[in-house]
Amino acid sequence: MPTKGSTAAVWAGRIMGGVPSLFLLVDGIMKLVKPAVVVETTVRLGYPETVITGLGIVLLTATVLYLVPATSVLGAILLTGYLGGAVATHVRVGAGLFEVLFPVIVGALLWGGLFFRDRRVRELIPLRA
Repeated sequence: MPTKGSTAAVWAGRIMGGVPSLFLLVDGIMKLVKPAVVVETTVRLGYPETVITGLGIVLLTATVLYLVPATSVLGAILLTGYLGGAVATHVRVGAGLFEVLFPVIVGALLWGGLFFRDRRVRELIPLRA
Protein backbone atom coordinates (compact mmCIF):
# COMPACT_ATOMS: atom_id res chain seq x y z
CA MET A 1 0.00 0.00 0.00
CA PRO A 2 1.42 3.44 -0.89
CA THR A 3 2.74 5.49 1.96
CA LYS A 4 1.24 8.92 2.10
CA GLY A 5 2.53 12.41 2.81
CA SER A 6 0.67 15.40 4.15
CA THR A 7 -3.04 15.74 3.51
CA ALA A 8 -2.47 18.75 1.24
CA ALA A 9 0.10 16.85 -0.83
CA VAL A 10 -2.17 13.84 -1.14
CA TRP A 11 -5.07 16.00 -2.33
CA ALA A 12 -2.81 17.88 -4.75
CA GLY A 13 -1.70 14.52 -6.12
CA ARG A 14 -5.26 13.27 -6.44
CA ILE A 15 -6.28 16.35 -8.41
CA MET A 16 -3.09 16.41 -10.50
CA GLY A 17 -3.45 12.74 -11.41
CA GLY A 18 -7.25 12.71 -11.49
CA VAL A 19 -7.73 15.23 -14.28
CA PRO A 20 -5.62 13.38 -16.87
CA SER A 21 -7.02 10.06 -15.63
CA LEU A 22 -10.54 11.27 -16.38
CA PHE A 23 -9.41 12.31 -19.86
CA LEU A 24 -7.81 8.90 -20.45
CA LEU A 25 -10.89 7.03 -19.20
CA VAL A 26 -13.11 9.00 -21.58
CA ASP A 27 -10.62 8.41 -24.42
CA GLY A 28 -10.56 4.67 -23.69
CA ILE A 29 -14.36 4.45 -23.59
CA MET A 30 -14.59 6.37 -26.86
CA LYS A 31 -12.27 3.81 -28.43
CA LEU A 32 -14.64 1.03 -27.35
CA VAL A 33 -17.73 2.89 -28.59
CA LYS A 34 -15.95 3.88 -31.83
CA PRO A 35 -17.87 6.96 -32.98
CA ALA A 36 -17.04 8.19 -36.48
CA VAL A 37 -14.63 10.87 -35.26
CA VAL A 38 -12.51 8.27 -33.44
CA VAL A 39 -12.41 5.97 -36.47
CA GLU A 40 -11.57 8.85 -38.84
CA THR A 41 -8.82 10.19 -36.57
CA THR A 42 -7.27 6.77 -36.01
CA VAL A 43 -7.21 6.00 -39.73
CA ARG A 44 -5.81 9.47 -40.50
CA LEU A 45 -2.98 8.74 -38.04
CA GLY A 46 -2.13 5.63 -40.07
CA TYR A 47 -3.71 2.86 -38.01
CA PRO A 48 -6.37 0.46 -39.27
CA GLU A 49 -9.82 0.58 -37.69
CA THR A 50 -9.27 -2.95 -36.38
CA VAL A 51 -6.81 -1.75 -33.69
CA ILE A 52 -9.14 0.76 -32.04
CA THR A 53 -10.86 -1.64 -29.64
CA GLY A 54 -7.54 -3.12 -28.54
CA LEU A 55 -6.11 0.34 -27.90
CA GLY A 56 -9.19 1.17 -25.83
CA ILE A 57 -8.80 -1.95 -23.73
CA VAL A 58 -5.10 -1.29 -23.15
CA LEU A 59 -5.78 2.36 -22.25
CA LEU A 60 -8.63 1.55 -19.86
CA THR A 61 -6.68 -1.25 -18.20
CA ALA A 62 -3.59 0.91 -17.65
CA THR A 63 -5.67 3.83 -16.38
CA VAL A 64 -7.58 1.66 -13.91
CA LEU A 65 -4.27 0.22 -12.69
CA TYR A 66 -3.06 3.80 -12.18
CA LEU A 67 -6.16 4.71 -10.18
CA VAL A 68 -5.85 1.75 -7.79
CA PRO A 69 -3.32 2.72 -5.09
CA ALA A 70 -1.74 -0.75 -4.87
CA THR A 71 -1.03 -0.83 -8.64
CA SER A 72 -0.60 2.88 -9.36
CA VAL A 73 3.10 2.70 -10.21
CA LEU A 74 2.52 -0.15 -12.68
CA GLY A 75 -0.32 1.86 -14.22
CA ALA A 76 1.91 4.94 -14.52
CA ILE A 77 4.61 2.88 -16.24
CA LEU A 78 2.12 1.38 -18.70
CA LEU A 79 0.55 4.77 -19.40
CA THR A 80 4.00 6.24 -20.01
CA GLY A 81 4.54 3.65 -22.74
CA TYR A 82 1.09 4.28 -24.21
CA LEU A 83 1.61 8.04 -24.23
CA GLY A 84 5.08 7.59 -25.75
CA GLY A 85 3.40 5.78 -28.62
CA ALA A 86 1.06 8.74 -29.03
CA VAL A 87 4.03 11.12 -29.20
CA ALA A 88 5.76 8.93 -31.78
CA THR A 89 2.58 8.71 -33.86
CA HIS A 90 2.12 12.48 -33.92
CA VAL A 91 5.77 13.07 -34.77
CA ARG A 92 5.55 10.50 -37.58
CA VAL A 93 2.55 12.18 -39.21
CA GLY A 94 4.02 15.68 -38.84
CA ALA A 95 1.42 16.92 -36.35
CA GLY A 96 1.74 20.30 -34.70
CA LEU A 97 3.57 21.09 -31.49
CA PHE A 98 0.42 20.87 -29.36
CA GLU A 99 -0.43 17.37 -30.58
CA VAL A 100 3.12 16.21 -29.92
CA LEU A 101 3.41 17.80 -26.46
CA PHE A 102 -0.08 16.99 -25.16
CA PRO A 103 0.73 13.34 -24.30
CA VAL A 104 3.96 14.50 -22.63
CA ILE A 105 1.97 16.92 -20.46
CA VAL A 106 -0.58 14.21 -19.60
CA GLY A 107 2.26 11.87 -18.59
CA ALA A 108 3.94 14.56 -16.49
CA LEU A 109 0.65 15.23 -14.68
CA LEU A 110 0.15 11.53 -14.02
CA TRP A 111 3.64 11.12 -12.56
CA GLY A 112 3.33 14.42 -10.68
CA GLY A 113 0.12 13.23 -9.12
CA LEU A 114 1.76 9.98 -8.11
CA PHE A 115 4.75 11.90 -6.76
CA PHE A 116 2.55 13.87 -4.37
CA ARG A 117 0.43 10.86 -3.36
CA ASP A 118 3.13 8.29 -2.75
CA ARG A 119 6.21 8.78 -0.60
CA ARG A 120 7.96 5.84 -2.31
CA VAL A 121 7.90 7.70 -5.61
CA ARG A 122 9.19 10.87 -3.91
CA GLU A 123 12.10 8.83 -2.55
CA LEU A 124 12.94 7.59 -6.05
CA ILE A 125 12.82 11.11 -7.49
CA PRO A 126 14.37 13.41 -4.86
CA LEU A 127 14.03 17.09 -5.70
CA ARG A 128 16.83 18.25 -3.43
CA ALA A 129 20.53 17.64 -3.77
